[in-house]
Amino acid sequence: MKNWKEIIRQTTFRYVDHSNKHTFYDKPYTALTSFAVDDALAMSVSNGDSPPVMRLWVHPRTIVLGIPDAKLPYIEEGILFLSDQGYHVVVRNSGGLAVALDNGVLNLSLVIPGIHELSIHDCYEAMVSFVQYMLRDLTSEIEAYEIVHSYCPGDYDLSINGKKFAGISQRRVKDGAAVQIYLDVEGNSYERASVIRNFYQISKKDEETKFTFPEVHPEVMGSLSELLGVDLTVEDMKERVLASLTDFSEEIVVTDFSEAEQIGFEKRYGQMVKRNENVARVLEEAFIKNSDRSNVGENRS
Repeated sequence: MKNWKEIIRQTTFRYVDHSNKHTFYDKPYTALTSFAVDDALAMSVSNGDSPPVMRLWVHPRTIVLGIPDAKLPYIEEGILFLSDQGYHVVVRNSGGLAVALDNGVLNLSLVIPGIHELSIHDCYEAMVSFVQYMLRDLTSEIEAYEIVHSYCPGDYDLSINGKKFAGISQRRVKDGAAVQIYLDVEGNSYERASVIRNFYQISKKDEETKFTFPEVHPEVMGSLSELLGVDLTVEDMKERVLASLTDFSEEIVVTDFSEAEQIGFEKRYGQMVKRNENVARVLEEAFIKNSDRSNVGENRS
């Protein structure tokens, strides 16, 4: 497996910390917003208007569905289940399947140019080597291979002693790529996996599907705090991200969104809203139905 410096040639990086954001250009800062932000940054990096970017983001109680998940035979029931459990539901525009986010999960987006010269595997391996370096003082046991029965399984699942704590997806726009990883840092990983397991049981039932969805076993997943026996927090990991990026860079810049990036964001945000129309419709219909039931009860009383 290649390391970071074999793949990433740039020495100046832009650092964007969105982990505590609540709004962005008058829009609520949800996972839907985050995917539009990454697209805008990928376009900017592709055009040479921005150096490569490392962006940090956190979203409370959110289930991010993959494109195949949105085609499950009973997806409406699954969406309602997740909503009833207090989760915001978003269908993303990058690869992969359902993942669970909350305040104990730190997401990183490595946005880099020149992907016509980089394979998909190169981009994944850059992120793997970055995480291994970031945690080098705590463990040398991080491996990248598919963890069967995890949620969103893939060849670049990151695990320690066979238990998954991170998964990577990739979104390519023009000549830029956003390599996105979730890091399960702290909190109840078993509960997160159980919610995804129940979602698939409800959304698929016993139907045959063309796409193979995972049979999730929560015990094959864990947080870094659990797996390392160390009380790591998201704030700790944010410090490690910046320290590691500093080691890999000659210069780190912090800049606001440009006017062109804002325009790109608005366009991509609109596309994400359209992609999530079915989720919005299901929740709106459920809200109306519940309101009607409530009104009937009030009239009877």
